[in-house]
Amino acid sequence: LASHDDTTEEHVKMAVAAGATLSEFPCTLDAARLAHRNNLKTIAGAPNVVRGGSMAGNASALDFARQGLFDILSYDYMPVSLVHAPFILNDELGIPLPDAVAMASGNVADALGFHDRGEIAPGKRADLVRVTLAGDVPVVREVWRRGARVS
Repeated sequence: LASHDDTTEEHVKMAVAAGATLSEFPCTLDAARLAHRNNLKTIAGAPNVVRGGSMAGNASALDFARQGLFDILSYDYMPVSLVHAPFILNDELGIPLPDAVAMASGNVADALGFHDRGEIAPGKRADLVRVTLAGDVPVVREVWRRGARVS
């Protein structure tokens, strides 16, 4: 169960009381902090990271990341941002690239109970995306699903 667009501490408390385990797109730092303190896996929008802020005027995902307040990246309305955002988190905030990539892969799989995917490891599905950088923009070069190249 996930909450969505929590703005106040009351919103987060209601989500916790309802049994939520995910906080999707908290709108304020206060809501994100309380979600984190209550062990909700917090989801931030990758487009928010790429743009450097919220399109709707909410809190910046970069501010959440600076404070260690989000666990998962979602592509929301801009799928390509899911590839780009981990590189920005690495370049601008110094988050190690494997940790930033895990926000778009392994952390997601773990939070949703998909223990057969999300990382490169023996026994996992081997769903992979190979990218190269064109300047500072990642470009998808190849995709594998279950170890077989599909693109």
